[in-house]
Amino acid sequence: MRKINGLMLKQMIISGTNNLFNCYPEVDALNVFPVPDGDTGTNMNLTISSGAKEVANRNDTNVYDIAKSFSRGLLMGARGNSGVILSQIFRGFAKSLDGKVEMDAMDLADAFVMGKEVAYKAVMRPVEGTILTVIREASDALFNAATSEMSIEEAFEVLLKEARESLNRTPELLPVLKEVGVVDSGGTGLVKILEGFQKAILGNVVEKSMAQVTDSNRAKIQEAKAEGKEVKYCIEFYLKVPENPAVSNKKVFVEKRFLSILQSHGEEIQLTINKDLIQVHIHSGNPGNILSYAQQYGDFMKLKVENLNESHTTIFEEKKEEKPWKEFALIAVAIGKGVEDLFKEYHVDQLVSGGQTMNPSTEDFVAAIEACHAKNIFILPNNSNIIMAASQACEVVKDGIRAKVIPSKTIPQGLTAAIMFNPEMSFEENEQEMAAALSSVKTGQVTFAIKDTAIDGVEVKKDEFIGLSGKSIICCNKDKVDSAFETLQSMIDEMSSIITILIGEGVSEEEISRLREKIEEKYGDIDLDIKMGNQPVYSFIIGVE
Repeated sequence: MRKINGLMLKQMIISGTNNLFNCYPEVDALNVFPVPDGDTGTNMNLTISSGAKEVANRNDTNVYDIAKSFSRGLLMGARGNSGVILSQIFRGFAKSLDGKVEMDAMDLADAFVMGKEVAYKAVMRPVEGTILTVIREASDALFNAATSEMSIEEAFEVLLKEARESLNRTPELLPVLKEVGVVDSGGTGLVKILEGFQKAILGNVVEKSMAQVTDSNRAKIQEAKAEGKEVKYCIEFYLKVPENPAVSNKKVFVEKRFLSILQSHGEEIQLTINKDLIQVHIHSGNPGNILSYAQQYGDFMKLKVENLNESHTTIFEEKKEEKPWKEFALIAVAIGKGVEDLFKEYHVDQLVSGGQTMNPSTEDFVAAIEACHAKNIFILPNNSNIIMAASQACEVVKDGIRAKVIPSKTIPQGLTAAIMFNPEMSFEENEQEMAAALSSVKTGQVTFAIKDTAIDGVEVKKDEFIGLSGKSIICCNKDKVDSAFETLQSMIDEMSSIITILIGEGVSEEEISRLREKIEEKYGDIDLDIKMGNQPVYSFIIGVE
Protein backbone atom coordinates (compact mmCIF):
# COMPACT_ATOMS: atom_id res chain seq x y z
CA MET A 1 0.00 0.00 0.00
CA ARG A 2 1.45 3.32 -1.11
CA LYS A 3 -1.08 5.74 0.33
CA ILE A 4 -3.66 6.04 3.10
CA ASN A 5 -7.00 7.74 2.45
CA GLY A 6 -9.66 8.84 4.94
CA LEU A 7 -11.44 5.48 4.99
CA MET A 8 -8.24 3.61 5.84
CA LEU A 9 -7.30 6.16 8.51
CA LYS A 10 -10.74 5.67 10.06
CA GLN A 11 -10.13 1.90 10.20
CA MET A 12 -6.72 2.49 11.78
CA ILE A 13 -8.28 4.72 14.45
CA ILE A 14 -10.99 2.18 15.27
CA SER A 15 -8.44 -0.64 15.41
CA GLY A 16 -6.02 1.35 17.59
CA THR A 17 -8.83 2.38 19.93
CA ASN A 18 -10.07 -1.19 20.30
CA ASN A 19 -6.55 -2.51 20.87
CA LEU A 20 -6.03 -0.07 23.74
CA PHE A 21 -9.47 -0.87 25.14
CA ASN A 22 -8.54 -4.56 25.25
CA CYS A 23 -5.29 -3.76 27.09
CA TYR A 24 -5.98 -0.70 29.26
CA PRO A 25 -6.15 -2.65 32.59
CA GLU A 26 -2.64 -3.90 31.78
CA VAL A 27 -1.52 -0.29 31.24
CA ASP A 28 -3.15 0.78 34.53
CA ALA A 29 -1.20 -1.95 36.33
CA LEU A 30 2.11 -0.32 35.33
CA ASN A 31 1.54 2.46 37.85
CA VAL A 32 4.87 3.18 39.55
CA PHE A 33 3.55 4.00 42.99
CA PRO A 34 1.77 1.13 44.80
CA VAL A 35 -1.34 3.23 45.42
CA PRO A 36 -4.89 2.54 44.16
CA ASP A 37 -4.96 5.30 41.56
CA GLY A 38 -3.16 3.81 38.57
CA ASP A 39 -5.37 5.23 35.84
CA THR A 40 -3.10 5.99 32.87
CA GLY A 41 -4.67 3.22 30.79
CA THR A 42 -8.17 4.28 31.75
CA ASN A 43 -7.47 7.92 30.90
CA MET A 44 -5.92 7.10 27.54
CA ASN A 45 -8.75 4.68 26.74
CA LEU A 46 -11.47 7.25 27.49
CA THR A 47 -9.55 9.91 25.58
CA ILE A 48 -9.06 7.94 22.37
CA SER A 49 -12.60 6.52 22.60
CA SER A 50 -13.89 10.08 22.48
CA GLY A 51 -11.88 10.67 19.33
CA ALA A 52 -12.99 7.41 17.72
CA LYS A 53 -16.62 8.29 18.37
CA GLU A 54 -16.18 11.41 16.24
CA VAL A 55 -15.14 9.42 13.17
CA ALA A 56 -17.13 6.19 13.67
CA ASN A 57 -19.97 7.22 11.36
CA ARG A 58 -18.01 9.30 8.89
CA ASN A 59 -17.17 8.02 5.42
CA ASP A 60 -14.83 10.77 4.27
CA THR A 61 -12.18 9.69 1.80
CA ASN A 62 -10.21 12.84 2.62
CA VAL A 63 -7.51 11.94 5.14
CA TYR A 64 -7.40 15.44 6.66
CA ASP A 65 -11.14 15.50 7.39
CA ILE A 66 -10.89 12.26 9.35
CA ALA A 67 -7.72 13.35 11.18
CA LYS A 68 -9.30 16.70 12.09
CA SER A 69 -12.48 15.11 13.46
CA PHE A 70 -10.44 12.56 15.41
CA SER A 71 -8.30 15.34 16.88
CA ARG A 72 -11.36 17.34 17.94
CA GLY A 73 -12.84 14.33 19.74
CA LEU A 74 -9.54 13.63 21.50
CA LEU A 75 -9.22 17.25 22.56
CA MET A 76 -12.60 17.38 24.28
CA GLY A 77 -12.36 13.89 25.77
CA ALA A 78 -8.79 14.23 27.08
CA ARG A 79 -8.32 13.07 30.67
CA GLY A 80 -5.19 13.07 32.78
CA ASN A 81 -1.74 14.11 31.60
CA SER A 82 -1.37 11.01 29.42
CA GLY A 83 -4.71 11.69 27.72
CA VAL A 84 -3.89 15.34 27.09
CA ILE A 85 -0.48 14.45 25.63
CA LEU A 86 -2.16 11.86 23.41
CA SER A 87 -4.62 14.48 22.20
CA GLN A 88 -1.77 16.87 21.43
CA ILE A 89 0.11 14.20 19.44
CA PHE A 90 -2.87 13.77 17.14
CA ARG A 91 -3.56 17.48 17.10
CA GLY A 92 -0.15 17.94 15.49
CA PHE A 93 -0.73 14.86 13.34
CA ALA A 94 -3.93 16.40 11.92
CA LYS A 95 -2.33 19.83 11.50
CA SER A 96 0.39 18.32 9.32
CA LEU A 97 -2.21 16.77 6.99
CA ASP A 98 -4.04 20.04 6.30
CA GLY A 99 -4.91 20.17 2.61
CA LYS A 100 -4.05 16.53 1.91
CA VAL A 101 -6.51 14.02 0.49
CA GLU A 102 -4.17 11.04 0.96
CA MET A 103 -0.85 10.49 2.70
CA ASP A 104 2.18 8.43 1.75
CA ALA A 105 5.06 7.24 3.93
CA MET A 106 6.75 10.64 3.93
CA ASP A 107 3.49 12.39 4.81
CA LEU A 108 3.00 9.88 7.61
CA ALA A 109 6.49 10.64 8.92
CA ASP A 110 5.85 14.38 8.78
CA ALA A 111 2.54 13.93 10.60
CA PHE A 112 4.06 12.01 13.51
CA VAL A 113 6.97 14.47 13.76
CA MET A 114 4.50 17.35 13.94
CA GLY A 115 2.57 15.37 16.56
CA LYS A 116 5.74 15.01 18.59
CA GLU A 117 6.54 18.71 18.35
CA VAL A 118 3.05 19.83 19.40
CA ALA A 119 3.01 17.37 22.32
CA TYR A 120 6.37 18.61 23.63
CA LYS A 121 5.24 22.23 23.44
CA ALA A 122 2.10 21.40 25.43
CA VAL A 123 4.12 20.17 28.42
CA MET A 124 5.73 22.86 30.56
CA ARG A 125 8.52 20.59 31.80
CA PRO A 126 8.86 17.56 29.50
CA VAL A 127 10.14 14.45 31.25
CA GLU A 128 12.09 11.85 29.31
CA GLY A 129 11.33 8.18 29.84
CA THR A 130 7.66 8.82 29.20
CA ILE A 131 5.17 8.77 26.30
CA LEU A 132 6.96 11.88 25.01
CA THR A 133 10.20 9.95 24.57
CA VAL A 134 8.43 7.12 22.77
CA ILE A 135 6.71 9.41 20.25
CA ARG A 136 9.90 11.44 19.75
CA GLU A 137 12.21 8.52 19.07
CA ALA A 138 9.67 6.60 16.98
CA SER A 139 8.71 9.60 14.82
CA ASP A 140 12.35 10.59 14.32
CA ALA A 141 13.25 7.04 13.24
CA LEU A 142 10.46 7.04 10.66
CA PHE A 143 11.34 10.53 9.45
CA ASN A 144 14.96 9.49 8.87
CA ALA A 145 13.97 6.28 7.07
CA ALA A 146 11.00 7.43 4.98
CA THR A 147 11.30 7.75 1.21
CA SER A 148 8.77 8.41 -1.53
CA GLU A 149 9.05 4.76 -2.62
CA MET A 150 8.46 3.29 0.85
CA SER A 151 5.18 1.47 1.40
CA ILE A 152 2.87 2.30 4.29
CA GLU A 153 3.44 -1.20 5.68
CA GLU A 154 7.21 -0.66 5.70
CA ALA A 155 6.81 2.77 7.26
CA PHE A 156 4.71 1.44 10.12
CA GLU A 157 7.15 -1.38 10.73
CA VAL A 158 9.91 1.20 11.22
CA LEU A 159 7.72 3.36 13.46
CA LEU A 160 6.47 0.53 15.64
CA LYS A 161 9.84 -1.20 15.95
CA GLU A 162 11.42 1.98 17.30
CA ALA A 163 8.41 2.70 19.54
CA ARG A 164 8.77 -0.69 21.20
CA GLU A 165 12.52 -0.30 21.60
CA SER A 166 12.07 3.20 23.00
CA LEU A 167 9.50 1.91 25.47
CA ASN A 168 11.91 -0.76 26.66
CA ARG A 169 14.53 1.95 27.26
CA THR A 170 12.28 4.13 29.42
CA PRO A 171 13.56 2.62 32.72
CA GLU A 172 17.07 3.79 31.80
CA LEU A 173 15.82 7.37 31.45
CA LEU A 174 13.49 7.50 34.44
CA PRO A 175 15.14 5.98 37.54
CA VAL A 176 11.87 5.40 39.38
CA LEU A 177 10.75 3.04 36.58
CA LYS A 178 13.97 1.07 36.92
CA GLU A 179 13.64 0.94 40.70
CA VAL A 180 10.16 -0.55 40.49
CA GLY A 181 10.93 -2.71 37.45
CA VAL A 182 8.35 -1.44 34.93
CA VAL A 183 8.25 0.46 31.65
CA ASP A 184 6.35 3.72 31.29
CA SER A 185 2.58 3.31 31.30
CA GLY A 186 1.82 6.21 28.93
CA GLY A 187 4.39 4.94 26.46
CA THR A 188 2.84 1.49 26.69
CA GLY A 189 -0.58 2.92 25.89
CA LEU A 190 0.82 4.67 22.81
CA VAL A 191 2.46 1.46 21.60
CA LYS A 192 -0.86 -0.40 21.97
CA ILE A 193 -2.55 2.25 19.82
CA LEU A 194 0.16 2.06 17.13
CA GLU A 195 -0.07 -1.73 17.15
CA GLY A 196 -3.78 -1.44 16.44
CA PHE A 197 -3.06 1.01 13.62
CA GLN A 198 -0.63 -1.45 12.06
CA LYS A 199 -3.06 -4.36 12.25
CA ALA A 200 -5.65 -2.34 10.35
CA ILE A 201 -3.10 -1.53 7.66
CA LEU A 202 -2.40 -5.27 7.35
CA GLY A 203 -6.11 -5.95 6.94
CA ASN A 204 -6.81 -7.22 10.46
CA VAL A 205 -8.83 -4.53 12.26
CA VAL A 206 -8.86 -5.21 16.01
CA GLU A 207 -12.27 -5.73 17.57
CA LYS A 208 -13.14 -5.04 21.18
CA SER A 209 -12.64 -8.04 23.40
CA MET A 210 -15.93 -9.64 24.39
CA ALA A 211 -14.34 -10.72 27.67
CA GLN A 212 -15.62 -7.56 29.33
CA VAL A 213 -19.16 -8.02 28.06
CA THR A 214 -21.65 -10.15 29.98
CA ASP A 215 -23.09 -13.27 28.36
CA SER A 216 -26.55 -11.75 28.14
CA ASN A 217 -25.27 -8.58 26.51
CA ARG A 218 -23.09 -10.58 24.12
CA ALA A 219 -26.10 -12.61 23.00
CA LYS A 220 -28.16 -9.49 22.36
CA ILE A 221 -25.38 -7.85 20.36
CA GLN A 222 -24.85 -10.96 18.24
CA GLU A 223 -28.62 -11.31 17.73
CA ALA A 224 -28.88 -7.69 16.61
CA LYS A 225 -26.02 -8.14 14.16
CA ALA A 226 -27.58 -11.33 12.79
CA GLU A 227 -30.83 -9.47 12.14
CA GLY A 228 -29.04 -6.58 10.52
CA LYS A 229 -29.98 -4.17 13.29
CA GLU A 230 -27.68 -1.43 14.51
CA VAL A 231 -27.37 0.40 17.79
CA LYS A 232 -28.38 3.89 16.72
CA TYR A 233 -28.11 6.25 19.68
CA CYS A 234 -25.39 7.45 22.02
CA ILE A 235 -26.90 8.31 25.41
CA GLU A 236 -24.99 10.24 28.06
CA PHE A 237 -26.34 11.59 31.31
CA TYR A 238 -25.59 12.61 34.89
CA LEU A 239 -28.20 11.37 37.37
CA LYS A 240 -28.53 12.88 40.86
CA VAL A 241 -29.68 10.23 43.34
CA PRO A 242 -31.53 11.58 46.42
CA GLU A 243 -30.26 10.87 49.93
CA ASN A 244 -33.71 9.68 50.96
CA PRO A 245 -35.38 7.96 47.96
CA ALA A 246 -38.66 7.35 49.78
CA VAL A 247 -39.20 11.06 50.45
CA SER A 248 -38.39 11.88 46.83
CA ASN A 249 -40.63 9.10 45.51
CA LYS A 250 -37.65 7.38 43.91
CA LYS A 251 -36.39 3.80 43.98
CA VAL A 252 -33.32 2.81 46.00
CA PHE A 253 -30.30 2.72 43.69
CA VAL A 254 -28.53 -0.67 43.55
CA GLU A 255 -25.44 -0.62 41.35
CA LYS A 256 -25.45 -4.28 40.25
CA ARG A 257 -29.11 -4.19 39.29
CA PHE A 258 -28.72 -0.87 37.46
CA LEU A 259 -25.67 -2.10 35.51
CA SER A 260 -27.42 -5.36 34.64
CA ILE A 261 -30.33 -3.47 33.06
CA LEU A 262 -27.95 -1.26 31.09
CA GLN A 263 -26.08 -4.32 29.83
CA SER A 264 -29.30 -5.90 28.65
CA HIS A 265 -30.28 -2.80 26.65
CA GLY A 266 -27.05 -1.61 25.04
CA GLU A 267 -23.29 -1.68 24.62
CA GLU A 268 -20.23 0.61 24.99
CA ILE A 269 -21.31 1.05 28.60
CA GLN A 270 -19.39 3.31 30.98
CA LEU A 271 -20.84 3.65 34.48
CA THR A 272 -19.19 5.96 37.02
CA ILE A 273 -20.54 6.39 40.54
CA ASN A 274 -19.47 9.21 42.81
CA LYS A 275 -21.59 9.24 45.93
CA ASP A 276 -24.98 10.54 44.81
CA LEU A 277 -23.96 11.38 41.22
CA ILE A 278 -24.26 8.65 38.58
CA GLN A 279 -22.57 9.17 35.20
CA VAL A 280 -23.65 6.93 32.31
CA HIS A 281 -22.54 6.49 28.72
CA ILE A 282 -24.32 3.81 26.62
CA HIS A 283 -25.10 3.00 22.99
CA SER A 284 -28.64 1.69 22.54
CA GLY A 285 -31.42 1.51 20.01
CA ASN A 286 -34.00 2.49 22.65
CA PRO A 287 -33.01 5.72 24.39
CA GLY A 288 -36.52 6.20 25.77
CA ASN A 289 -36.34 2.90 27.66
CA ILE A 290 -32.93 3.75 29.13
CA LEU A 291 -33.98 7.22 30.25
CA SER A 292 -37.31 6.10 31.69
CA TYR A 293 -35.57 3.39 33.69
CA ALA A 294 -32.86 5.72 35.00
CA GLN A 295 -35.33 8.40 36.04
CA GLN A 296 -36.85 5.99 38.58
CA TYR A 297 -33.72 6.49 40.69
CA GLY A 298 -33.07 10.23 40.47
CA ASP A 299 -33.17 13.43 38.49
CA PHE A 300 -31.12 14.26 35.40
CA MET A 301 -28.48 16.95 35.90
CA LYS A 302 -27.19 16.74 32.33
CA LEU A 303 -28.57 14.74 29.44
CA LYS A 304 -27.67 14.22 25.79
CA VAL A 305 -28.87 11.80 23.12
CA GLU A 306 -27.24 11.64 19.68
CA ASN A 307 -28.08 9.69 16.55
CA LEU A 308 -24.91 7.73 15.78
CA ASN A 309 -25.79 7.67 12.10
CA GLU A 310 -26.03 11.46 12.16
CA SER A 311 -23.40 12.27 14.78
CA HIS A 312 -23.94 16.00 14.46
CA THR A 313 -27.65 15.78 15.32
CA THR A 314 -28.55 16.32 18.96
CA ILE A 315 -32.00 14.91 19.64
CA PHE A 316 -32.29 16.21 23.16
CA GLU A 317 -30.06 18.32 25.32
CA GLU A 318 -30.87 19.96 28.60
CA LYS A 319 -32.01 23.55 28.37
CA LYS A 320 -29.89 25.99 30.28
CA GLU A 321 -31.49 28.84 32.12
CA GLU A 322 -30.43 32.31 31.11
CA LYS A 323 -28.47 33.80 33.97
CA PRO A 324 -26.86 37.21 34.40
CA TRP A 325 -23.14 37.29 33.75
CA LYS A 326 -21.00 37.31 36.90
CA GLU A 327 -17.72 39.14 37.06
CA PHE A 328 -15.80 36.27 38.72
CA ALA A 329 -16.30 32.56 39.38
CA LEU A 330 -14.29 29.70 40.84
CA ILE A 331 -14.24 26.07 39.69
CA ALA A 332 -12.70 23.32 41.81
CA VAL A 333 -12.18 19.59 41.33
CA ALA A 334 -13.28 17.63 44.37
CA ILE A 335 -14.61 14.28 45.50
CA GLY A 336 -16.18 13.49 48.87
CA LYS A 337 -19.10 15.35 50.43
CA GLY A 338 -17.03 16.99 53.14
CA VAL A 339 -14.39 18.22 50.69
CA GLU A 340 -17.10 19.51 48.35
CA ASP A 341 -18.83 21.34 51.20
CA LEU A 342 -15.57 23.04 52.16
CA PHE A 343 -15.07 24.38 48.66
CA LYS A 344 -18.68 25.61 48.59
CA GLU A 345 -18.04 27.33 51.92
CA TYR A 346 -15.09 29.10 50.29
CA HIS A 347 -17.37 30.44 47.52
CA VAL A 348 -16.52 27.97 44.75
CA ASP A 349 -19.25 28.26 42.10
CA GLN A 350 -18.89 24.97 40.24
CA LEU A 351 -17.53 21.63 41.43
CA VAL A 352 -16.14 19.16 38.91
CA SER A 353 -16.30 15.65 40.27
CA GLY A 354 -12.96 13.88 40.20
CA GLY A 355 -9.62 13.31 41.83
CA GLN A 356 -6.99 10.62 42.08
CA THR A 357 -9.01 7.76 40.62
CA MET A 358 -11.31 9.71 38.33
CA ASN A 359 -9.76 12.45 36.22
CA PRO A 360 -12.29 14.78 34.56
CA SER A 361 -12.03 15.49 30.84
CA THR A 362 -11.45 18.74 29.00
CA GLU A 363 -15.13 18.65 28.07
CA ASP A 364 -16.10 18.41 31.76
CA PHE A 365 -14.20 21.63 32.43
CA VAL A 366 -15.69 23.36 29.39
CA ALA A 367 -19.17 22.47 30.69
CA ALA A 368 -18.30 23.83 34.14
CA ILE A 369 -16.93 27.05 32.62
CA GLU A 370 -20.13 27.55 30.65
CA ALA A 371 -22.26 26.80 33.72
CA CYS A 372 -20.50 29.56 35.69
CA HIS A 373 -21.76 32.20 33.26
CA ALA A 374 -18.92 34.45 34.36
CA LYS A 375 -16.50 36.72 32.53
CA ASN A 376 -13.45 35.75 34.62
CA ILE A 377 -12.92 32.22 35.92
CA PHE A 378 -10.24 30.53 38.00
CA ILE A 379 -9.93 26.73 37.98
CA LEU A 380 -8.47 24.77 40.90
CA PRO A 381 -7.62 21.26 39.56
CA ASN A 382 -6.23 20.05 42.93
CA ASN A 383 -4.30 17.22 41.31
CA SER A 384 -1.16 17.26 39.17
CA ASN A 385 -2.73 14.81 36.71
CA ILE A 386 -5.69 17.13 36.06
CA ILE A 387 -3.89 20.42 35.43
CA MET A 388 -3.30 19.80 31.71
CA ALA A 389 -6.94 18.94 30.95
CA ALA A 390 -8.08 22.05 32.81
CA SER A 391 -5.55 24.18 30.94
CA GLN A 392 -6.67 22.73 27.63
CA ALA A 393 -10.27 23.71 28.45
CA CYS A 394 -9.16 27.31 29.00
CA GLU A 395 -7.87 27.39 25.43
CA VAL A 396 -11.17 26.41 23.83
CA VAL A 397 -13.66 28.53 25.81
CA LYS A 398 -15.95 30.98 24.07
CA ASP A 399 -14.82 34.49 23.24
CA GLY A 400 -15.48 36.93 26.06
CA ILE A 401 -14.59 34.46 28.82
CA ARG A 402 -11.20 34.60 30.48
CA ALA A 403 -10.37 31.32 32.24
CA LYS A 404 -7.14 30.57 34.05
CA VAL A 405 -5.82 27.54 35.91
CA ILE A 406 -4.32 28.08 39.35
CA PRO A 407 -2.09 24.96 39.33
CA SER A 408 -3.10 23.46 42.68
CA LYS A 409 -1.85 19.88 42.93
CA THR A 410 -3.62 18.88 46.14
CA ILE A 411 -6.87 19.54 47.99
CA PRO A 412 -5.12 21.56 50.76
CA GLN A 413 -3.50 23.77 48.13
CA GLY A 414 -6.84 24.29 46.41
CA LEU A 415 -8.59 25.22 49.65
CA THR A 416 -5.87 27.73 50.52
CA ALA A 417 -6.02 29.28 47.06
CA ALA A 418 -9.82 29.55 47.27
CA ILE A 419 -9.53 31.37 50.60
CA MET A 420 -7.17 33.89 48.99
CA PHE A 421 -9.63 34.85 46.25
CA ASN A 422 -10.90 38.41 46.62
CA PRO A 423 -13.67 39.65 44.28
CA GLU A 424 -12.61 43.22 44.97
CA MET A 425 -9.21 42.68 43.34
CA SER A 426 -8.40 42.53 39.63
CA PHE A 427 -8.03 39.32 37.65
CA GLU A 428 -4.25 39.67 37.58
CA GLU A 429 -4.00 40.42 41.31
CA ASN A 430 -6.17 37.40 42.17
CA GLU A 431 -4.14 35.15 39.91
CA GLN A 432 -0.92 36.28 41.56
CA GLU A 433 -2.21 35.96 45.14
CA MET A 434 -3.85 32.57 44.62
CA ALA A 435 -0.85 31.09 42.81
CA ALA A 436 1.54 32.42 45.48
CA ALA A 437 -0.55 30.78 48.22
CA LEU A 438 0.15 27.32 46.81
CA SER A 439 3.75 27.34 47.99
CA SER A 440 2.70 28.01 51.58
CA VAL A 441 1.05 24.58 51.91
CA LYS A 442 2.61 21.16 52.39
CA THR A 443 0.44 18.13 51.69
CA GLY A 444 0.53 14.61 53.06
CA GLN A 445 -1.75 11.67 52.27
CA VAL A 446 -2.38 8.20 53.63
CA THR A 447 -3.74 5.36 51.50
CA PHE A 448 -3.42 1.59 51.23
CA ALA A 449 -0.83 -0.26 49.15
CA ILE A 450 -2.02 -2.37 46.24
CA LYS A 451 1.19 -4.42 45.87
CA ASP A 452 4.48 -5.33 47.51
CA THR A 453 7.40 -3.23 46.34
CA ALA A 454 10.33 -1.13 47.48
CA ILE A 455 10.50 2.52 46.51
CA ASP A 456 12.26 5.58 47.92
CA GLY A 457 14.03 3.19 50.30
CA VAL A 458 10.73 2.18 51.90
CA GLU A 459 9.54 -1.45 51.97
CA VAL A 460 5.88 -1.46 50.98
CA LYS A 461 3.55 -4.35 51.79
CA LYS A 462 0.24 -4.94 50.06
CA ASP A 463 -2.82 -3.76 52.06
CA GLU A 464 -0.70 -1.80 54.56
CA PHE A 465 -0.98 1.98 54.80
CA ILE A 466 1.41 4.26 52.92
CA GLY A 467 2.20 7.78 54.01
CA LEU A 468 3.10 10.18 51.22
CA SER A 469 4.43 13.72 51.39
CA GLY A 470 4.45 15.37 48.00
CA LYS A 471 5.74 12.68 45.63
CA SER A 472 7.77 10.85 48.28
CA ILE A 473 6.74 7.74 50.18
CA ILE A 474 7.51 8.46 53.83
CA CYS A 475 6.43 5.24 55.50
CA CYS A 476 4.35 2.07 55.35
CA ASN A 477 2.57 0.70 58.44
CA LYS A 478 -0.18 -1.75 59.28
CA ASP A 479 -1.95 1.02 61.20
CA LYS A 480 -3.27 4.02 59.23
CA VAL A 481 -2.99 6.32 62.26
CA ASP A 482 0.71 5.49 62.67
CA SER A 483 1.29 6.25 58.99
CA ALA A 484 -0.61 9.55 59.28
CA PHE A 485 1.39 10.67 62.31
CA GLU A 486 4.74 9.63 60.85
CA THR A 487 3.90 11.49 57.63
CA LEU A 488 2.90 14.59 59.58
CA GLN A 489 6.18 14.52 61.52
CA SER A 490 8.12 14.66 58.24
CA MET A 491 6.18 17.79 57.25
CA ILE A 492 6.47 19.89 60.43
CA ASP A 493 9.20 22.49 60.78
CA GLU A 494 9.75 25.61 62.89
CA MET A 495 7.59 27.68 60.54
CA SER A 496 4.52 25.43 60.80
CA SER A 497 1.51 27.11 62.41
CA ILE A 498 -1.62 25.27 61.16
CA ILE A 499 -2.39 21.58 60.69
CA THR A 500 -5.53 20.64 58.75
CA ILE A 501 -6.61 17.01 58.41
CA LEU A 502 -9.41 15.78 56.15
CA ILE A 503 -10.86 12.46 57.25
CA GLY A 504 -11.66 9.97 54.50
CA GLU A 505 -14.15 7.16 54.14
CA GLY A 506 -13.77 4.20 56.45
CA VAL A 507 -11.91 5.97 59.27
CA SER A 508 -13.41 5.20 62.69
CA GLU A 509 -14.09 7.64 65.53
CA GLU A 510 -11.53 5.77 67.61
CA GLU A 511 -8.85 6.28 64.93
CA ILE A 512 -9.68 9.98 64.69
CA SER A 513 -9.39 10.33 68.48
CA ARG A 514 -6.05 8.50 68.54
CA LEU A 515 -4.61 10.70 65.83
CA ARG A 516 -5.85 13.86 67.55
CA GLU A 517 -4.27 12.79 70.87
CA LYS A 518 -0.91 11.99 69.26
CA ILE A 519 -0.81 15.35 67.46
CA GLU A 520 -1.91 17.43 70.45
CA GLU A 521 0.59 15.68 72.70
CA LYS A 522 3.57 16.50 70.46
CA TYR A 523 2.40 19.63 68.62
CA GLY A 524 0.12 21.31 71.13
CA ASP A 525 1.38 24.76 70.16
CA ILE A 526 0.20 24.36 66.54
CA ASP A 527 -3.44 24.97 65.60
CA LEU A 528 -5.15 21.71 64.67
CA ASP A 529 -8.30 21.53 62.54
CA ILE A 530 -9.79 18.09 61.80
CA LYS A 531 -12.66 17.99 59.31
CA MET A 532 -14.71 15.23 57.69
CA GLY A 533 -13.73 15.12 54.03
CA ASN A 534 -15.43 11.81 53.17
CA GLN A 535 -12.96 11.39 50.32
CA PRO A 536 -12.49 7.86 48.92
CA VAL A 537 -9.13 6.06 48.63
CA TYR A 538 -7.23 8.39 50.98
CA SER A 539 -7.87 7.81 54.68
CA PHE A 540 -6.23 11.11 55.61
CA ILE A 541 -5.30 14.21 53.63
CA ILE A 542 -2.98 16.40 55.68
CA GLY A 543 -2.24 20.07 55.09
CA VAL A 544 0.47 21.97 56.95
CA GLU A 545 0.86 25.74 56.67
